[in-house]
Amino acid sequence: MKAKWLLVMMVGLMVLLAGCGGPKPDVSIFIMGSSGFPSEAAEKLEVSLKSKVGETPTVKVVSSPIFSLEKMIVELAAGGNGIFILGDDQFKSLSNQAGFVSLDETIKPEDYPDGVVEIKEEGKPSEKHLYGIPLTGNKWMKEQGFEGKGLVAFIPQNAPKLNEAKQVLKVIAQK
Repeated sequence: MKAKWLLVMMVGLMVLLAGCGGPKPDVSIFIMGSSGFPSEAAEKLEVSLKSKVGETPTVKVVSSPIFSLEKMIVELAAGGNGIFILGDDQFKSLSNQAGFVSLDETIKPEDYPDGVVEIKEEGKPSEKHLYGIPLTGNKWMKEQGFEGKGLVAFIPQNAPKLNEAKQVLKVIAQK
């Protein structure tokens, strides 16, 4: 009797734990400004973005309430996020490492001249492309009551679903 009860409890616990994680989103967006980004603000942006994108690709917005260089590095290295929204300074320092996806085919570079960066990879000629979307005065951010000043959205080279991330970033970049 005890073994049967224990088995029922274990199966129940496994079902409960499996339900907690839920399905992974197609595009996870990590936001961290130079002084962090409140989770309530991230939730508001997520709801808005989901309404603009529709049912697919699925989207999740995650933020860090305080700025942490270590957290940023871990998030970038883990490769689970399709889009990053970071401060200008972090974007500029990361551009030295050539870890961005070119957005030239998705968004008009002339619409975001401040996001066009020249990157030099070792052993290759330098290339100038649109890599980031500056969010100062961005329509999506403004609609939710945020300025977006000093923030840049970009797709890292290790984004899990590149086409879906480009699709979502195109929505974020709408003027």
